[in-house]
Amino acid sequence: MSTTSSGRVPLQPRFLLPLGAAALALALSACSSTGGNVASTPAPPPGKRIKGVPVTRQPTRAAPRDAAVQMAPGLEGVIGANQGQLTRMFGEPRLDVWEGDARKLQFTGTACVLDVFLYPSTSSKEPHATYVETRRSSDGQNVDRAACVAALRQK
Repeated sequence: MSTTSSGRVPLQPRFLLPLGAAALALALSACSSTGGNVASTPAPPPGKRIKGVPVTRQPTRAAPRDAAVQMAPGLEGVIGANQGQLTRMFGEPRLDVWEGDARKLQFTGTACVLDVFLYPSTSSKEPHATYVETRRSSDGQNVDRAACVAALRQK
């Protein structure tokens, strides 16, 4: 049997697979359960505080408030309009998306894309337009809001 310069006997390839399997089995056996009973600490009675654990406050619900309204020249008739009024103004929306109680209507034309955001108010459950975003249809770059509204009204 030959030895290396450090005096060790080199491992033969035929011993590597069984040795690796044995090492894996040993490592996995450490993960197995002992089958013993596991005890857990019972939950404290309601209202009793555990020492060292901070009290968790219940979340408070803020009263609903009106969304901020975007006012700009050229948006008259759009801001404050409901879904029916916007559809009469611009035609059927390309997109009609609900997120919670908010709604987004998207109107498109050859010149631009108009996204109108509608939110309910404290005085009305029906959402009304409070904000608009516009962009060019061709490349998505920002475009003047009033110009886009005017172009889509002529459609």
